[in-house]
Amino acid sequence: MLDTPTIRTAPMPDAMRVLLRDYPRDAWEDHPGFARATRNWLGAHQGFRRLAATLTAETEAYLDKARDGELYADRLGRAGHALVVSLHGHHHFEDRSYFPELAAADPRFESGLAILEKDHTMLDGVLHDLTRSANRTIQLIQLDQGQARDEAGCLHEHTQAVEALLDRHLGDEEELAVPIILHHRLRG
Repeated sequence: MLDTPTIRTAPMPDAMRVLLRDYPRDAWEDHPGFARATRNWLGAHQGFRRLAATLTAETEAYLDKARDGELYADRLGRAGHALVVSLHGHHHFEDRSYFPELAAADPRFESGLAILEKDHTMLDGVLHDLTRSANRTIQLIQLDQGQARDEAGCLHEHTQAVEALLDRHLGDEEELAVPIILHHRLRG
């Protein structure tokens, strides 16, 4: 068992979700202020969720001996690299550009920003652990299948931690940011 981070399970405080009541998730795409930039941002989030789920599914297939080691190593390397690099770039953009724009437009965003930034820090650690375990698994596939499967068992815990953290974090980020974007007609 790995020392996995404690992922916040409570929703964002109501004070940070005030606009969500006026702009519920199921009405976002029909709103006239729902611009391509917001759609692309949400699309990136869906891509991260899919990549994380792919890592878990591929690891499970390998552990169940339904996936050849070489094929698994290739898929793990490609999907893992894409997830880690893309998430780091995405969060850098949010921290440097997107979040300051939202905070300047609506002070309510500031109250949720500390939580989102804490999530980004936690995610950095989880991605570091995932990368270390994935690299070790890939190396061991070439050297010792038994040890590779043991390491893949550890990796499975990391992939599940990434999925859970992304689910919580991205959902909060979306429900905090998109109502502000729609309310103030930002990113049009």
